[in-house]
Amino acid sequence: MSRKTMVRPGGRSARVQASVHAAVRELEAEVGREALTVPLVATRAGVTPSTIYRRWGDLQELLSDVAVERLRPEKAPRDRGSLRSDLEDWAEQFLEEMSAPTGRAYLRDALLGDPDGSNAGQCSAYAAEQIDVILGRAAGRAETAPDVETVLDRVVAPMMYRILFRPEGLDTAYARELVAGLVGTTDR
Repeated sequence: MSRKTMVRPGGRSARVQASVHAAVRELEAEVGREALTVPLVATRAGVTPSTIYRRWGDLQELLSDVAVERLRPEKAPRDRGSLRSDLEDWAEQFLEEMSAPTGRAYLRDALLGDPDGSNAGQCSAYAAEQIDVILGRAAGRAETAPDVETVLDRVVAPMMYRILFRPEGLDTAYARELVAGLVGTTDR
């Protein structure tokens, strides 16, 4: 069972989490991921190592928590005027970000330090939220659209499989092909 608990926004826990996450990001940039240790992160964050061990358990769970936060989208998907164009744009961006070395490292960290599967679920929820925005726009334009789970199964899941197990030759054309297979080849 993961040691992570709900963080009350604005509370001490939120401040500790923010300072520890910032310390991890800064130290990764300065000394590299391989040199990170719990005592080093704790010193930079201004907390004791026991605070980190109590909250995250070990360095891998901490790196996992930081990775999940970094995988959170910063903004809503762009509106390109049609369901197909919106999904293509989002899928291309998702594929580019997740298949880049940094994205693959975040995915690896998110999954490696995830004993109960909650981080994988959170990453999936981020994608589902983005897709839901796109499908909501399509509904507002009276376009016929699949449901979120269908988009996850037919667009996101194949991309994730390729990113994790067969990354060679991946490009944005693959993302567009998946979207075309889902919504057809109608005009944009």
